Amino acid sequence: MKRRELLKAGGLAGILAAAQFPLIKGVLAQDRYAKYRGQTVVMSIPSHPHYDAMTKILPDFTAETGIKVELDRIAMNRMKDKQILEMAKPQGDYDLACYIVMWKTEYAKKDLIVPLEPFFSNPALADPNYDMGDIVKGYLEVQGLVGGPKTYLPGPGAKLYGLPYGSETSVLAYRKDIFEKHGFKAPQTYDDLRRILAPLKEKSGIGALSSRGQAGHQCVHAWLLHLNPLGGEVFDANWKPVFNSQAGIDALKILKEISDTGPAGIPGYGQGEMINAFVQGQAAMYLDSILIMGLVNDPSKSKVVGQVGYALHPKGVRYASQSGGLGLAIPKNARNQDAAFLLLQWLTSKAADIKVTRAGGNASRMSTLNDPDILRQFPDFEILKEQLKYVEPDWRPIIAEWDEINIQALGVGISEALTGKRSIEDGLNSVVPKVTDIMKRGGYLKA
Repeated sequence: MKRRELLKAGGLAGILAAAQFPLIKGVLAQDRYAKYRGQTVVMSIPSHPHYDAMTKILPDFTAETGIKVELDRIAMNRMKDKQILEMAKPQGDYDLACYIVMWKTEYAKKDLIVPLEPFFSNPALADPNYDMGDIVKGYLEVQGLVGGPKTYLPGPGAKLYGLPYGSETSVLAYRKDIFEKHGFKAPQTYDDLRRILAPLKEKSGIGALSSRGQAGHQCVHAWLLHLNPLGGEVFDANWKPVFNSQAGIDALKILKEISDTGPAGIPGYGQGEMINAFVQGQAAMYLDSILIMGLVNDPSKSKVVGQVGYALHPKGVRYASQSGGLGLAIPKNARNQDAAFLLLQWLTSKAADIKVTRAGGNASRMSTLNDPDILRQFPDFEILKEQLKYVEPDWRPIIAEWDEINIQALGVGISEALTGKRSIEDGLNSVVPKVTDIMKRGGYLKA
């Protein structure tokens, strides 16, 4: 395999709180690992800040367990194609795979990944103190569950196929120094946000709010950030497209206003450009993933260290914030499934969650966010704890067809509206027929 890094990995044997799985007596940590010492778990991961932090703690895993970890790290936009290629073989190269939340249902539907309940029910493998209930509820639902009435949320028939690792919600970040200098307050509602966009740009001399806007997934992500708080949905209860409702139109109007008053180039911004604009001092606000919370305080990447404050994602008709990011699953054709589970369990344990958070990753557990030492190191996590109350697991429909809808339909119409090729209304209306056809082909709508 290309571009691999061979790492020794390992970690602390954390004392974890008992979970919803049966208590297993007489099975010590060293007994769980003894059978697998010397094995190598091959892991597919993206180039991403959370996984950069993970590499810092992996040596502890190998030191504790004797299991080695080999990383195949590739760009996020190439990762899915490579994973599907490997997971379609009789036996693939990957034992553990990182996935973007939109892929989980497709992977499960194609029988490429395995449910995790059998591993957690195996007394030879499961940590009796794992405490599944401590994982952020919205993260666990959106990243892990496949099945149920909607195919991707809790309910009868839902199974756990993955665990959150690098999950995200959205938060508002703003330049405290600029807001104080010019007499602005952090916007609490969407009316507040719209009211300050133009004057903030005029007075500060920089873009008001950084945003994604690039055609495809990126601009759809940006639009969804505003659709949910404004009460909009992509589909109704019968899977009929309703994204061109008044709420959908209003969300796109807001995104267009953000683009017009933001740093130059938003219609071409992906996540990296959007983040860079804020951390390099080219925008006074940021409204997107909590990934920003670690990056702004890294002097090697940020020109705004110590100048950033946080507020809740503004309220529309309700509070609602992004649910997304990354998770980990075990491929069905993995050579070393049991060892892969041991790594997955270790990485998502309480002790390792604290360690990866300290190293600059995203916390997945409430115990981490409530840890006094973590809060002293990251006092801004207080706003994150509040924001997590409003995580919306149904932020986007995580059906197998979403990639096609996201990139080839909505991602085109929204981009054309942002660049002025179509009106706001036409940008959404123009793709309704295509999305309807996709949903008919998938069996959600009658032909």
